[in-house]
Amino acid sequence: MHPQILIRPAVPADFDAVARITRDAYLAAGYFASADHPYMLQIQDVAKRAGQATIWVAERAGRIVGSVTLAVAGEPFADIALPDELEFRMLVVDPSVQRSGAGKAMVEAIINHAKSLHGIKAVALTTGRTWESAHGLYRKTGFHRVPERDWFVTDTDIKLLVYRLEV
Repeated sequence: MHPQILIRPAVPADFDAVARITRDAYLAAGYFASADHPYMLQIQDVAKRAGQATIWVAERAGRIVGSVTLAVAGEPFADIALPDELEFRMLVVDPSVQRSGAGKAMVEAIINHAKSLHGIKAVALTTGRTWESAHGLYRKTGFHRVPERDWFVTDTDIKLLVYRLEV
């Protein structure tokens, strides 16, 4: 049995941990070769992101072990959200505690939150084509592929896959 995971809004005291976990998770997964890549620098600027989106953290025994960014259509961090969708991005778990339930706890909290939002009928996300562990998590929590909404990162041949869950 794992200690309970608390999902809560990030506060400024969490931002360094969120940046570190985001960087470490993306590098460990092989998404980018360097923490100095322009996109990596952007996603590590947690204070700026927090001013434009909702960031949640997963906390276990007083330690931040994961984070996720939420957005709705029209907000700067919404890539794919339709007007009736809550989108989540940058779902990351500290590589030292991956597969311990933190990712699933965050996804379940997002789904429950979406159900409480007026006008929101679904949760949507984008994930990398090769991110198999993430695909498994999304399938286990009820998400379905929406291949007609897949898209490419601007100026690259990197294809991103869209998943959606009606709430």
